[in-house]
Amino acid sequence: MKTASATLTKSLAVLALGWCALAPVQAQTSASRIAWLSAERIYNESKLAKLAGEKLQEEFKSREKAMQDMAARLKSASEKLEKDMPTLAEADRVKRQRDVFELDKEYQRRQREFREDLSQRTSEERQAISEKATKIIKQMASVEGFDIVLQDAVWASPRIDITDKVLAALDKDK
Repeated sequence: MKTASATLTKSLAVLALGWCALAPVQAQTSASRIAWLSAERIYNESKLAKLAGEKLQEEFKSREKAMQDMAARLKSASEKLEKDMPTLAEADRVKRQRDVFELDKEYQRRQREFREDLSQRTSEERQAISEKATKIIKQMASVEGFDIVLQDAVWASPRIDITDKVLAALDKDK
């Protein structure tokens, strides 16, 4: 009887060890599939992003040129005032200082508007790229069975990086 009990105990121990050995395999099969992508690479390397950059550059080229011209006028006026300052009458000096100040104020205002407009247009273009990329990512997640796609991570294994696939699909889709 003792041998049967000992055999049963040993069999149960072996069975328990077998279940323990299989537990990680079972956990892996039910694990979530995770993917990661670099949004910055999407915004910088895709053909859509490059086309958007060219479009924005063309759109803002004339305003940028006007800003450069205004900066040159301001610099020239400041240098001329500085050079002529010792020989100017008080009234002329005050008037020219006021003119330079007003030109500088106008330049600062236009520069701020330029930056704000460029920033807004850049955001609009990035939003359009983001919408197209999101559509592609959702399709890819559905087809490849991803449970979650992460955008920001401190570190991600290249094995789960789908950035190149998304870039290829974006460039093909246009």
